[in-house]
Order: sequence, then structure tokens, then C-alpha cells
Amino acid sequence: MQTQAGGPGAFANFDLNRVESPAFVVDAAKLRANCQMLAEIRDEADIKVLCALKAFSMHAVAPLIGEYLDGSCASGLWEARLASEYYDGEISTYSPAYKPNELEEICRLSDHVIFNSPTQIGRARLILENAKLMGGHVSVGLRLNPMVPTGEVERYDPSAPGSRLGFPIDQLTEEDMEGVEGIHFHNLCEQDFEPLQATWDKVFDAIEPWFGQLKWINMGGGHHITRADYQREELIEFLKDAKEDTGAEIYLEPGEAVALGAGILTGTILDTGFNEVPFGITDVSATCHMPDVLEAPYRPAMLGEEPSRDKPAIRLGGPSCLAGDVIGDYHLPVPPEPGQRFAFLDQAHYSMVKTNTFNGVPLPSIYLWDSETDALELVKSFEYADFRDRLG
Repeated sequence: MQTQAGGPGAFANFDLNRVESPAFVVDAAKLRANCQMLAEIRDEADIKVLCALKAFSMHAVAPLIGEYLDGSCASGLWEARLASEYYDGEISTYSPAYKPNELEEICRLSDHVIFNSPTQIGRARLILENAKLMGGHVSVGLRLNPMVPTGEVERYDPSAPGSRLGFPIDQLTEEDMEGVEGIHFHNLCEQDFEPLQATWDKVFDAIEPWFGQLKWINMGGGHHITRADYQREELIEFLKDAKEDTGAEIYLEPGEAVALGAGILTGTILDTGFNEVPFGITDVSATCHMPDVLEAPYRPAMLGEEPSRDKPAIRLGGPSCLAGDVIGDYHLPVPPEPGQRFAFLDQAHYSMVKTNTFNGVPLPSIYLWDSETDALELVKSFEYADFRDRLG
């Protein structure tokens, strides 16, 4: 999978020695610029935009995000709680399945609760009715599987054959839509406008009989709207047409687009060696700090890397015992020696939320930097107790 990271941006001038290692550094100014761009599209198209917490849930910047976006979307009870505690605006919650003992609180916290199938809605009917009797305002949605594969990597494609995500669109009946006020589909992953149009062409035909009944349509995330080459003018016109054609409120819930290009992950070379190729062991772990490197897989871009034919690349890997904890081969912008600092680009989204402590590998600290003012704040650091207490 090819990384969609852009250039280094303001991080080209950031001194990596100002922070601990390893560490995530998030640029507040870039977040602000991304959110402002999303808000401008929201205003021009007259839609609503939510921040997907599954991709970026650094609640220290929730006030910043709240200045621009209309709320947040959650993937279950804990994210819904986080949204209610720290984020302004609406809360939309979707999970492939809900535990009955959690659904009551999810309904209390959420404006929209989206179910994965009509049978789930049927089983939850009593809980939903009780929520309304208690004065709740929850609106019920159904996630559809458009069955339009668009992704580069099948495991990240909700429309891949056999997908468990969403109700297959070719099975939708009038009975399934009883009591449904909204439709949700999420079919993209780091993509531009054309896959959205292809998805909507399929969804439009399937849900057209319920225009008038539907109060809202959530087109999910995976839209790389803040990427430099995204077709934003086409998106605006598309969203205007969708709202006019359906008579429904239109929602987008980008996660990556909020934090795209807004964060780096810094690290340090701990040791070097040679085994057919030069290698370096670092305090950054693909397994623990950037799982998508192995799951996708993909090669994260490095700050300041300059490919060269004159010197060999060095294979960087983490400190865990997993043989596959390999990040990739790089031409370092610094000497390949212990103690040298480096950083990977575009690590604010997904990397931060997916970190783990396998092998007792420490979690990266988290810093908030403002590239416009140069203010730097340590938001969170992790200690041994964070690892010890996880498993009791």
C-alpha cells in the first residue's frame, strides 16, 4: 500500500531533540488548517461534518476541533463517552454489534445510533422505545454495504466479498426500513472523490424509494478531503446535489482528513549491524507503535529522507522480539549511528489510537506543537505502571 503522506510541512524545521523519544508530535496549526478546510466545504455544501474518533481521538485538541466541526462519531460505548465528555456537538455512534447492557447508555449519549442490520434494530426495539420514553432524542440509522469494492487493500475494504460491515444493499426490503430515519455507508479508505461517486451511484438507486422518510444520510469517512490533490470543488457540487435529491441532511465523518499531515512519530537509533543488509534497531516499533505498517502493509515516509544510489539503505526495525517488527528500508538524513534521531511523517491518525505495549515496549509520549507560535507542550507521557496495570 502506498502511503498518502504529503511533504514534511512545518515539521521540516522542527528540532527532534526538543522531545522525548519515541514521541508523537502533533501540529495544532496544521490541525486548525485541516478543520478550517473541512468547515469551508461544510458551509458551501450546507452539510454537517463529524470527526471520526476511531482515527484520531486526542481529546487535548477537542476544543480546537469543536471550533470548526459539528461533532464526532464513535465506534462504541467508550468512544461515545469520550465524545460526550470532551467534544462539542452531535454524537453519531456505529458498531458492527452492540452489547445489550451497553446500548442503553449509547442511546442516552448519542444523537444517531447506527445498526449493522435490520435484525439488530429489531432486537433493540425495546431499548430504543424506552430511550424515547425517557426523553431521549436518538435517531435510528442502518448501515448499508454498497457492495462496490474500491479499496487497494481488501482487509480495509468494507465492500470486500464476505464483509461483515453493513447490510448488503441487494437484500434491502421495505420491511427492513421500518423505523429507520437515517442511512450510513462507509466505503472508502484514503481515497479521493471518484470512489465516493461510484459508491453513491449504487446507494442512490437502492434508497430512492425512501426519500422523504430519511432524515439524514451519513456518507462515512475515508475521504482524503484535505489532501492537496483532492477534487474539492467536485465534492461540494456532489454534496449539494445529494442534499437536494434526497431531501435529507448529509453527513461526512472524516478521521484522517482531520489529522492528515498533522503529526510525526520521532525515534532514536539504538544499535546497528549487518546481516546481508545494513540494519538498525530503534525505539520505534512497527508492531507496537505503527501496526498499519504490518497490517496494510505500507512503508511510512521519513522526515528528510533523500534516496541515494551512492549509499545503501538501512533496514529499520523495532525493539520487540517479533521477527517481523520491521518498518522498512531507508536512506537516513542522519548518520546511521546509535543516538541519532529520525521521524516518520503523517502518524497522527490511526497510529496514535492503535499503539500497544506488546513485549513491554513503552508507549510514545505525546506532544502538542503549534508551528505558528512554536509553543510546545507535553500532553502525555507513559510510565511502567501503564504497562503493568493493563492486565491486573
